[in-house]
Amino acid sequence: MTAGAVVTDARVPDRLPAGLLSDPEMIAACRRRDFAAVFRLLKLAGIYPSLIARACDMTPSRVGEIASGKRRVEKVELIERIADGLHIPGHMLGLAAREWEQEAPLPSPGRQAPAPSAGGQSLNSPIDPEFFVNHLRGTMPGHYRAANLLGSRHALDAVTRHVQFLDRIQQNTGGRDRDELLVIGARTAEFLGWLNQDLGDFDQALYWSDRAMEWAQEAGDDVMAAYVLFRKSNQATGRRDAQKAISLARAAQRAVGATLRIRALAAQQEAQGHALMGNQRFAQAKFDEAHKLAAEPDDSHADDALDLAYCTPTYIEMQRANCLIELGDPRTAVGMFEAELQTLPPIYRNDQGVYLSRLARAYAVSGEPEQAATAADRALSIALDTESARAMSELSAAGKALRRWSDVPEVAAFTGRLTLMTGGAPSRPLTI
Repeated sequence: MTAGAVVTDARVPDRLPAGLLSDPEMIAACRRRDFAAVFRLLKLAGIYPSLIARACDMTPSRVGEIASGKRRVEKVELIERIADGLHIPGHMLGLAAREWEQEAPLPSPGRQAPAPSAGGQSLNSPIDPEFFVNHLRGTMPGHYRAANLLGSRHALDAVTRHVQFLDRIQQNTGGRDRDELLVIGARTAEFLGWLNQDLGDFDQALYWSDRAMEWAQEAGDDVMAAYVLFRKSNQATGRRDAQKAISLARAAQRAVGATLRIRALAAQQEAQGHALMGNQRFAQAKFDEAHKLAAEPDDSHADDALDLAYCTPTYIEMQRANCLIELGDPRTAVGMFEAELQTLPPIYRNDQGVYLSRLARAYAVSGEPEQAATAADRALSIALDTESARAMSELSAAGKALRRWSDVPEVAAFTGRLTLMTGGAPSRPLTI
């Protein structure tokens, strides 16, 4: 690798270093369209997979698969996207010259570009970074409430625009202003990841969680980094990857920034991983630990900026009840769901749809089809309003468990309504 080609900026530059583009290894790799080698050389130059993913509109996991040779890039559309995102001249990849290869127009004689302000933002910037940070801090609680009560779709578009705009601002901002943007950006990106997960888009969920971790680490926000580890464990559980769920949950519990509530969330997440593996003793022990942590008062206020109001003993017991279905004790799960649903605050209507769906499945597995159908019908009404993929996935599981009682009138009514409303579409990945 040519010396002096290291990139220290936290984004892909407008032009790759000339030394990198003239490096014989890079030329040969591009000629072969060997993107595993291309990505390896970029990493050596300081352009890491998370930056490649962002620049090329790919998920970090997809970039990792390409870099490791597990996936080849053959579609011209994707090759063009990589060329444009990484600013690799078209001829190096056997493509026509890209539009961005044209020389930028020179400034008019006697006219200079506006000087940057002390914070690194140009004088003609439409929004002051500090003002935008304060705006986001004020609006995020409203987005949390909208997603909880009405469903993630009601917050998705606005939060997406906020994160995209914030990303553009921080690229041209320095100093303390940039640190503040990264801190609020990490929180907003994490929430955007959750919104996408709730709506069933795991690729976007993973992408935004990775961005949240990148920004949190860059800003030195240890609390946020610990929380994102918990969230990534939750995503692994949703994909039923028990080993990864457990290891990420353990990483979150030992993280420097883990508060009592984050440790409680991570402990119950580890418990879910153990339940997926069928290890009831370990699962129950971690649920007990999580319940104790969630019940303890936390006066540190270190995580007040996060939306952690849901981390209560009730939430822990809801997760335990769901795992009891997996562990072969659906009757106990029924009692727990019925009791805890009575204490769930009305604002958590989106979650209520999920928990009612799980209650329906617990009733079905327990051999009580009428009660299962009643709970499932209530859940379906909520899920249709909130568009929650989590709830619809759970309802599909409940419907499957009810098939042997298809002649029961209540069951027939529910399954008919479910088929009518979903068009018989297959369920999306389960998110616990």
